[in-house]
Amino acid sequence: MKRLLSAQSAFPALASMAALTLFAVLFLHAESQTAVMGLTAGAIVVMLLLARFGWNALAASSFAGHSSQAHAAVILGVLAVMAAFYDSHFPLLMLASVLLYVVVCLGLNLQFGYAGVVNFAGAAFFGIGCYTSAVLTNHTPLPHVLVMFIGGLMAAGIGSLLILPVLRTYGHYAALITIAFGILFRVFLEVNDTLGGPQGIKVPGMEIMGWKLNDGVQIGGIELSFYVNYVLLALAMAAVAFMLVRRLERSWIGLNLDAVRLDETACAAFGIDVARWKIAAFTLGNFLAGLAGSVYAMMTGFVAPNSFTFGDSLILVSIVILGGIGNPWGLTVATAIVLILPEKLQFIQEYRLLLYAALVILILLFKPDGLMPRQVRNYLPGWKP
Repeated sequence: MKRLLSAQSAFPALASMAALTLFAVLFLHAESQTAVMGLTAGAIVVMLLLARFGWNALAASSFAGHSSQAHAAVILGVLAVMAAFYDSHFPLLMLASVLLYVVVCLGLNLQFGYAGVVNFAGAAFFGIGCYTSAVLTNHTPLPHVLVMFIGGLMAAGIGSLLILPVLRTYGHYAALITIAFGILFRVFLEVNDTLGGPQGIKVPGMEIMGWKLNDGVQIGGIELSFYVNYVLLALAMAAVAFMLVRRLERSWIGLNLDAVRLDETACAAFGIDVARWKIAAFTLGNFLAGLAGSVYAMMTGFVAPNSFTFGDSLILVSIVILGGIGNPWGLTVATAIVLILPEKLQFIQEYRLLLYAALVILILLFKPDGLMPRQVRNYLPGWKP
């Protein structure tokens, strides 16, 4: 009986994931703009109807109550989408990019959602990881796995220096510091001929213990796109980052971060070191951004300053706001929406930033907590995921 009840309560989460996987396959497979717009409009109507009948709340409760099954369902869903496009480069590139951007936004979620540290230079720290990877792979014989972690450490190290002036300011003044850093980072790249200047620099493909990820894979006479390798790597990175963030949230570390975000004065009065927790959140968040950036550079094979503008940082912020600040599940959904939708709707490519701005305004007006608001936190002792 208990197993039957457990299966019934897990059904909404599993059914929702199956429906999302099917929609993702259909959406990525659609070629004509009419089909893409039709699928988009249909998805919006279905979501509104489901919300009206209470399905969304039921699915959210099911995800929360059966986290292990939900995590497994998400991984299987990603693998199913990958299998559906096993020999198509573009859909797999988009899938890998979404997973890597999820890692970046999980880092921003640590900063914004948990510690309340403002960071409008997310693209700059992502770029630090990219350029670290480009320089080390071109000029050193270091293993690429080590290069990947060095990219994360470089972003974390530079972020630990930037946090010092941020700690001495509050609110919009702290935001201005990170904005200035992001602009200065792009200018530095453009005037630095060693790093390729405005033309950018090529990056060799990733190699892990003799396994070249840029080489195609053959299984039983079937040739797979080389992006399958990057999808699997990005999926592993996103899963580890997601688990790390969730465990931090539910531990005593998450309690301290939430306390710092809600009331710094009260924290200081009760002996909580506000500066230490802000530095920890900012450093770890930037490490995740740099880690994802180093892999992204080797996957795309090229980096240039135009990829790390202030507008790109705003895109990352819009993902966190759209998904629901502090909710890792929400930003995962928002990342897929923000990255894939403009790529499929070619006629809005030139108005991408306008679309993101409109999305943020609409969310702030009608659903200020995001598509999937963060639930009231529960303190769970230990390291239960």
